[in-house]
Amino acid sequence: MPEVIFAGPEGRLEGRYHPSDDPAAPCALILSPHPKAGGHMDHRIPVAMYEQYKRRGFSVLRFNFRGIGRSMGTYDNGQGELQDAAYALDWMQSFNQNAPFTWVSGYSFGAWIGMQLLMRRPEIAGFISMSLPTNTYDFSFLAPCPASGLITYGDEDPIVPHEDVVRVAEKIRVQKGHIISTHKIEGADHFYTHHLEETMEVIEDYLDEHLDPRYSPPREPKLLEG
Repeated sequence: MPEVIFAGPEGRLEGRYHPSDDPAAPCALILSPHPKAGGHMDHRIPVAMYEQYKRRGFSVLRFNFRGIGRSMGTYDNGQGELQDAAYALDWMQSFNQNAPFTWVSGYSFGAWIGMQLLMRRPEIAGFISMSLPTNTYDFSFLAPCPASGLITYGDEDPIVPHEDVVRVAEKIRVQKGHIISTHKIEGADHFYTHHLEETMEVIEDYLDEHLDPRYSPPREPKLLEG
């Protein structure tokens, strides 16, 4: 898990980067939760996302938004953080010029940034958005959404009501041939406190279904109870 420092719009940005052994492997960018709420790249959910793509043979990068850890700059209400994400993607792609496509995965604030990024970058072929903050930010910019993806949410989320996630997701228009899927995690809160493993299994199933089989590693068989 090499530590990396790369240029951002306001100075250096700190990240963790795993290069694939395959020079033609796809890329994945992982986006962290809100910097003002303690969000950082080593949060358990971004790390779980990172490891998920790593197992699939992707080149994968997670990083700290400006003002977090060793990343320079100050919080910029999302606008600057979107620029940070674009710079991070540019940096990763500079080492993966033969990558056939990119996925973006984000949690909470990072999911909002990821959805904006995919509107600007046609190489992003899919997304995973966990705990999308639909009650905080306007998602009308998805007009229409250019890629298929998965939104996960907990039905006991005290921060983002699950009814609001469903309402917004149903209103998002998508380009022809693309589908936005949603999955409710029963009993989960905004942080997937006791449900992260279950949620990552849901995401694994989604990725297995939507990625080329070469990017779906063998899964350990589950033991039957009883």
